[in-house]
Amino acid sequence: MIFKQLFEPESSTYTYLISCGNTGKTVLIDPVIETAERDIEVVRSLGLKVDYTLDTHIHADHITGALKLKHLAGSQICGPALDGLPCTDIGVREGEPFRVGTIEIHPLFTPGHTDTHHAYLIDHGGLKLLFSGDALLIEACGRTDFQSGDAHALYRSIHEKFFTLPDETLVYPAHDYEGRHITTIAQEKQRNPRLGNDRSEAEFVEIMHGLDLPYPRKIDISLPGNQLCGQCPESIPEGLRGPCDFRDQG
Repeated sequence: MIFKQLFEPESSTYTYLISCGNTGKTVLIDPVIETAERDIEVVRSLGLKVDYTLDTHIHADHITGALKLKHLAGSQICGPALDGLPCTDIGVREGEPFRVGTIEIHPLFTPGHTDTHHAYLIDHGGLKLLFSGDALLIEACGRTDFQSGDAHALYRSIHEKFFTLPDETLVYPAHDYEGRHITTIAQEKQRNPRLGNDRSEAEFVEIMHGLDLPYPRKIDISLPGNQLCGQCPESIPEGLRGPCDFRDQG
């Protein structure tokens, strides 16, 4: 398996490149429109092409690169079937492994940040890698105060789907805002200030309801754009329109 962690600094988003060493089939998890061309070049530098994009949820802080990558690289757009997006080529569901060559990616339905959020688990040679999306971050978690968020549901998703995994499971979140790259289930069970040390559901809900976070800066363009798999809405400010221009890569 080939694995790379890529970063988009404006939204502090991690995109994950996963490629099957046997077949060369390649997926990008949570791509960002601003870095689509960079991602293509990274994939090409490995002698590969982008076969799939796979989003964890409908993002509110950036526009997905899924549609742009489909246009430039011919990749198929994949995401939670529960979103019901007509622009999705492949809908993924818990209990149905998504295969990238010989790699099996196991979708985990983990509502709470959004009501259709999915995380993705890979068991590679006994090493478990969890791509947790916005549900579980490094010593944090996704917010629950907008876009069908539900603190009770998020607590249960994390405890029932993530904290039941082996402690040594590697956790790769969709974001980090402090220059960190990776965590483990053991670390989050012990050190996460919102969830760790057996914090109760009631305590977690109280913490989440008291965060008083600012309104997401790009939500009004990201949500409609991502409901179209990464098509920039007409309302996007002119200064942000540059990445929306799709140029063939040859």
